[in-house]
Amino acid sequence: MFTRDSKAPRIDTLIGKAARVHGDIEFQGGLHLDGHISGGVRAVEAPDATLSVSATGSIEGPVEVANVVLEGTVKGDIHATERVVLGPTARVEGNVYYGVIEMTLGAQIMGKLVRLAPKV
Repeated sequence: MFTRDSKAPRIDTLIGKAARVHGDIEFQGGLHLDGHISGGVRAVEAPDATLSVSATGSIEGPVEVANVVLEGTVKGDIHATERVVLGPTARVEGNVYYGVIEMTLGAQIMGKLVRLAPKV
């Protein structure tokens, strides 16, 4: 009935802990963030795309990705058409639009949770 994805998300792009990106990023596949992005992050036409943000990672801007695994901070709205997983150190300052959400004790959201209508 309920299944949990135990496989690690695919990583095609890695932004390291010391990296600071100023501007929007558009990607396909998997993006792992340990650093900081000032700008939007999107993978609009990639239904299997995954963004993973470690506890040291942060984003200041909107996020539009099918799957989001968050341990760090996002200051902006998150639009995840498939799944959002918020770890214990996750911090969101904005609204979260999701298909399915999983939230661990300790995660914080300063905004609204809005469930997206399932695709038919």
